[in-house]
Amino acid sequence: MSYKKIIPVIYLKDEKCYTSYDCKELIADENSSAVTIAESYQNHGADEIMILDLSYDDASHDIAISILREIGKQVDIPLIVGGNVNRVEDVKKYLYAGAKMALLDNERESNMLLLKEVADRFGKDKIGMIVNQEDDDSLNLAKDNQIGALVLLKDALYNAEKNSGMEWILSVSDAADERIKADNVMGITGTAVSSHDFDIMKLKEEYAQEGMEVNRFVSSIPFEEFRLNSDGLIPVVVQDYKTDEVLMVAYMNQESYEKTIKTGIMTYYSRSRKELWVKGLTSGHFQYVMSLDIDCDNDTLLAKVKQIGAACHTGNRSCFYRSLVKKDIPQTNPLKVLNDVMNVILDRKEHPKEGSYTNYLFDKGIDKILKKCGEEATEIVIAAKNPDPEEIKYEISDFLYHIMVLMAVKDVSWDDIMKELANR
Repeated sequence: MSYKKIIPVIYLKDEKCYTSYDCKELIADENSSAVTIAESYQNHGADEIMILDLSYDDASHDIAISILREIGKQVDIPLIVGGNVNRVEDVKKYLYAGAKMALLDNERESNMLLLKEVADRFGKDKIGMIVNQEDDDSLNLAKDNQIGALVLLKDALYNAEKNSGMEWILSVSDAADERIKADNVMGITGTAVSSHDFDIMKLKEEYAQEGMEVNRFVSSIPFEEFRLNSDGLIPVVVQDYKTDEVLMVAYMNQESYEKTIKTGIMTYYSRSRKELWVKGLTSGHFQYVMSLDIDCDNDTLLAKVKQIGAACHTGNRSCFYRSLVKKDIPQTNPLKVLNDVMNVILDRKEHPKEGSYTNYLFDKGIDKILKKCGEEATEIVIAAKNPDPEEIKYEISDFLYHIMVLMAVKDVSWDDIMKELANR
């Protein structure tokens, strides 16, 4: 589905986040990290985040790349990254750090010389262009290579009629800029939508009222069709959107449901206080909506959320932290098993245990670990030639264990791997 995107921008320099190239004004306070700001953008309704890397030497560039990686781990919305591209390797670094698109600058001749090569190598949809000034040669180059998007950083240059056929992201100082209504404008960025307290969901509602398609929550079933209990409420089972862990159960009335849909923040009705209750308003442990579903009888909601901190008032992650009865059965949830094994490996790394094979591998170093990964991969090939499927099961398990030791050395998690696979 095509819709108008709201894309806050971070100008990243010396580990600080600014509102513009001149680096005169911070997006938030001095102590707010780029990761925290990016998470806040996502939680409050941003569709994508643009990051312009203002690093000025190899050391600052490496720091910026490490920050990008961390942002990529923590947020689920796409990243568009540019700012310091001098060679093909820089584009690769941005994309490998988690960017969905790397931006080249049309004012830098070296960037325009790279455009075709990187578009061919990484995919045309992975490459965009920063347009600082109108330049027919670079715009024609963008058209010829059918790159993903053009990002306009100066308001006065854009002409919807002249630039039809290309998808634009406009940097604006006023979110009410009429040019966003043009068919080939896919979104807006810039200072107008990038302050840390800007209400993105409210802007989307305003755009929707003007007839523009935006990515917001719209209930597919009106509240009037819900089957409520005797108190006029509907129970809500709340799960972590990544792990499916059940966090809590609460209740909604029509007002709290509609506020949840409007703001994207879980809002309940407190039966004891007889009032609306925005989860996290006093504790800071907000729940941001990822999805809402309803059961077959229309009498129970299932909310999948991004939980900040603890869901339970006791400080526990989940309200369901006490076991009453339990049957001893093996865990078969794939990601849970992989994470449990990884946690043991990481614990051995942090707290070495005498006689541990894992610590033996850590002590021998990466060459030994790589040798074992290679050997186990070969064992899989050999086992695959055997008609008995049991053998390959054991060999794949051995291979995954050694791969996890390698992941621990290289500081890669299963979340990183799953996210990368999901993006393919």
